[in-house]
Amino acid sequence: MSQTAAPLTATDVHRTYHLGGHDLPVLRGVDLQVQAGEKIFLCGQSGSGKTTLLYVLGGLEKPTQGDVLVHGKSLYHGPAKARAQMRNTTMGFVFQHYFLLPELTALENVCLPAMIGGKKAEARARELLDKVGLSKRLDHLPTELSGGEQQRVAIARALINDPGILYADEPTGNLDASTGSGVIDMLLQIVNEAKKTLVVVTHDQVLAKRGDRRLILKEGKLVEE
Repeated sequence: MSQTAAPLTATDVHRTYHLGGHDLPVLRGVDLQVQAGEKIFLCGQSGSGKTTLLYVLGGLEKPTQGDVLVHGKSLYHGPAKARAQMRNTTMGFVFQHYFLLPELTALENVCLPAMIGGKKAEARARELLDKVGLSKRLDHLPTELSGGEQQRVAIARALINDPGILYADEPTGNLDASTGSGVIDMLLQIVNEAKKTLVVVTHDQVLAKRGDRRLILKEGKLVEE
């Protein structure tokens, strides 16, 4: 595996769904290369397949055709267990709906991906929660946190295993404009400081301008603007 391979490369990626006896092609040959430390924002109309593409890039949904390389290594030409391990160690995910476990505290939620990988990470989890401004909310359950605070916990959780690539699917979609802007400011600051690669799906055109590149998913293919 080349040490100089791009963190993320997609080659001729197709994704077709089979619904009611009909084929519904969503991705029709996506090619993408993302360089180390680059911030990419994926846009497109509702239903254009932005989230599908993000999930394929992140190893969450297998493409019908094509492949994704992470640091030069195939994500899909191998066993599912290897793909799961790659997700856990090299990628972090932030979702619109947070997906925090309701019975766990903020600290426990952040620790979870590390525990899955067999690591003890409480000290790092405390450090990350402090970095996102929640050092006094460690023992709070998700229901005791605001939407913005829950998304900050989710960002800390995505960073716990020190992944090289962060994926964010509409990270401000459930937040008001002011709260969302604050969350994005913090996310971009952390990404820049740690020199991480970032891929964000958003419908917010103003937000999309804050990346290094804005890509539009149109008729199943990417167009750069």
